[in-house]
Amino acid sequence: MQRIRVLVVDDHRIFAESLAAALAAEQDVEVGAAGSGAAALRHLERAAAEGRRFDVLLVDANLGAPLNGAAQPGAAPPRPGGEKPVSAPPAPAALAAGPGPAPGRALAALEDPSGTAVGAVAGTAEAPGGLPLVAWVRADYPHVRTVVLAERDDPRHAAAALQAGAGGWVAKDCSLSRLLQVIRGVLKDETHLPPALLTGVLKELTATRKHRTESERLVESLTPREREVLRCMVAGLGRKAVAERLYLSPHTVRTHMQNVLGKLGVHSTLAAVALARRAGVGPVELEPAGAR
Repeated sequence: MQRIRVLVVDDHRIFAESLAAALAAEQDVEVGAAGSGAAALRHLERAAAEGRRFDVLLVDANLGAPLNGAAQPGAAPPRPGGEKPVSAPPAPAALAAGPGPAPGRALAALEDPSGTAVGAVAGTAEAPGGLPLVAWVRADYPHVRTVVLAERDDPRHAAAALQAGAGGWVAKDCSLSRLLQVIRGVLKDETHLPPALLTGVLKELTATRKHRTESERLVESLTPREREVLRCMVAGLGRKAVAERLYLSPHTVRTHMQNVLGKLGVHSTLAAVALARRAGVGPVELEPAGAR
């Protein structure tokens, strides 16, 4: 029997442990758990090195912090040292009724790659949030499927999750059988969304495509050299670094940057980079430190 390896990524300790234990009770499922995006990436790296890669990531939509970076209404303030309050979102409805995992199995599944039990699940300030983690995993581990776990249905964030590479968006209070259905579905390259979200998500994706088309039109107005400068800007290079890379004078680079901002209709490098990203413009490939 082929086993499905699942990694639960959630910084609410009670929820992460409960969900991992419930999934571990399934005969064809092996489970790991991580309390932050950084811990999840360590799990993935170690699993890949050992030839025991994960198949599916279940990622908290609000991992580490709300997606908009603002405090959630009614949320308790963080504890000293960044530790979150213990109040966790509700676990799937089937958890209480489900059979317990085999002795010792859940404990092994809930260990950090360093060997520390996930009884110490906690987020880290440096960890990527939920959707950035989805995009990161999609880029570095394309074989891994991701499902976003959310406390509420939000068409805008669900659309963003799909664009980042998620294969599903499910509520945290769904049944265990529904979650297992989604896990098995994304492994078949299916996309799973709650029916109530479909219309809203389609509207968001259509609007995003419209903005992208406009951004692409503006980028196409740039000369080849200006596009090259824009890619350097996307990579975070300053004027001097761009000049050295393209063998131009700083004054010439400054002129190109001003032309880029003018043609894109923006007033800052940050806005130009955001527009370039919408248009699908990626950064130039940077040489490793000490390569020259």
